[in-house]
Amino acid sequence: MAERVDWNRYFMNIAAEVASRSTCPRKHVGAVIVRDRRILSTGYNGSLRGLPHCDEVGCLMEEGHCIATVHAEANAILQAAMNGVRIEGGEIYTTASPCWPCFKLIANAGLSAISFGEFYREPRILEYAERAGIRLIDLGGGAPRR
Repeated sequence: MAERVDWNRYFMNIAAEVASRSTCPRKHVGAVIVRDRRILSTGYNGSLRGLPHCDEVGCLMEEGHCIATVHAEANAILQAAMNGVRIEGGEIYTTASPCWPCFKLIANAGLSAISFGEFYREPRILEYAERAGIRLIDLGGGAPRR
């Protein structure tokens, strides 16, 4: 009989599955917003609604980043808003730690914690999460120390 996974692994596994829908070949990211161990919303990185995806037409590159996609965290927050789901006080699980713009969305959406599987290039979130009272939970073990 397989060992039952804990809640963090459970939600991170779901975030990884959500990431399989990503359409930018540069990085597949998935996000799951939960509260009280219930899934409220999911999101993955993909192009603007109704426009061709990177995996169809290529990436739109600017300063080494694809700017054609809406990030997974932003899409999870937007999906909740579009469906009238209150996420304040919830937590987000994401396969990669958020970029600075997504971190700001997470903070202003009132999410209380960010669990991530891979630290992804934005060390300033470490300081600002602490200042904003947002718990950062590194489930991958790769975040830099403050």
